[in-house]
Amino acid sequence: MRHFSYLGASDLASLFEVPPERLDRSGGTDLLSVALGATLYMPADRPELAKDVAKQAAAGVTSVTVCLEDSIPDDVVPAAVENLVSALRALHDDPPAELPLLFVRVREPSQIGYVVERLGAAVAALTGFVLPKFTAASGTEYLHALDVADRVSGAELLAMPVIESGAVLYAETRVDELTRLRALLHRDRRRILAVRLGATDLCALFGLRRSPDLSIYDVKVISSLIADVVNVLGRADGSGFTVTGPVWEYYGGAERILKPQLRQSPFDAHGERELRGQLVSRAIDGLIREVQLDAANGLQGKTCIHPSHVAVVNALSVVSAEDHRDAADVLSISEAGGVRASGLRNKMNEARPHTAWARRTMLRARVFGVAAQDVSFVDLLAASLPR
Repeated sequence: MRHFSYLGASDLASLFEVPPERLDRSGGTDLLSVALGATLYMPADRPELAKDVAKQAAAGVTSVTVCLEDSIPDDVVPAAVENLVSALRALHDDPPAELPLLFVRVREPSQIGYVVERLGAAVAALTGFVLPKFTAASGTEYLHALDVADRVSGAELLAMPVIESGAVLYAETRVDELTRLRALLHRDRRRILAVRLGATDLCALFGLRRSPDLSIYDVKVISSLIADVVNVLGRADGSGFTVTGPVWEYYGGAERILKPQLRQSPFDAHGERELRGQLVSRAIDGLIREVQLDAANGLQGKTCIHPSHVAVVNALSVVSAEDHRDAADVLSISEAGGVRASGLRNKMNEARPHTAWARRTMLRARVFGVAAQDVSFVDLLAASLPR
C-alpha cells in the first residue's frame, strides 16, 4: 500500500518534494500505526463488500475496518459474518492492485476465533481486529482470543482496542482504569497497533451529540478524557502507543449557526474558491478544524464513516516542506543539546525539547510524503477530491 497511489507521476512530482513510501506489514507497528491515516469503517452487511473495499482502495483508502458491531442490527449479525468471510476470501483470492490494511470490528471475543476459523488461508488478507468497549476487565479475554487465533491460523494478527467505556470516562474511576489499561496493553505490546477513541459511545453516556459547528474538543467531558488518554497511553518516551482521532459524524448539508471555519484567502490564492464552498456546504470545514486539533493534542489518524473524509484527513497528514526541514535541522543538532534559528529564520529549533516531535515528523514524512515548496493543503485536497 502507498498513500496517494491514485495520483499520476506528474502530479506526484509537482505536489511532493519527497513522495510517500510504499509500505507493507513488515514495516513494523510504529510505521503502520502512522500509516493508518483515515481508517474508513464499513458495515459488514454491505451486499458488494469486496467490490466496495476495492473501489475505495483505488480512490486512496489505505485502511478499512469492516464492522460487525453497532452498525449491524442484532438479527442480521449471522448473515453479516458470512458476508464478511465471503468478501475477505474474495479479496484474498483476487486482491486489488492496492490492498488496504483490513480490520474487523467484532462484537465480542468469541467472534475473533469464529471469523479466523471460517477464513482459513484467507486470513492472510486480514491485518487484525478492532476491539470495542475495551476495558481492563474485558481486554484480557479479547487479547487471549487473539493469541488463540494466532496459534490456530499461523498468522500474527494486530489489535486496535477502542476506549469508549464509562469506567474510563467517569472521574471517580478514570485514573485507575487508565493505569490498568496501560499495564494490560504493555503485556501484549507487540500486537497493539493503535488505541482508538469511541467518541460517539462516550458522548452517549451523557446523552450528548456535538453539532457540525463544534469539535469534540468543545465537549469538555470528552476532551478532558482525550487529554488523559494521551497523558497515560500516548507518551513520546518509547512507552506510549499511537492514539487515533475520533469520528466526525457529518458529511451532508446540516444546518449551521456559526461562521464557516475555513479562511477564504488560501483558497483564493490557489484558485480554488469553489472548493471552499463545497467543503463548507458539507460541514467538512468542521472536520478540517478537528483534525488540526487532533494533531495539536497528540492524536494521529482518524476514524472515518464517509469516503469524503478520507482525502481530507490524509491531505492534512502530509508533512510541509518547512516542517520537514525543521525536523531534519533538530535531528542534526548535537545530542549534547543546543538551539539554532530555523532555516526560514521564523522560529527556534531546540534539540532536546523538539527531538520527539522531529522523529514523529520524519516518520509521518515516510508515510505521507513531504509537500513541495509552496504546495499547500488546498493543492493536495484539490488533487485528491473528485470534482
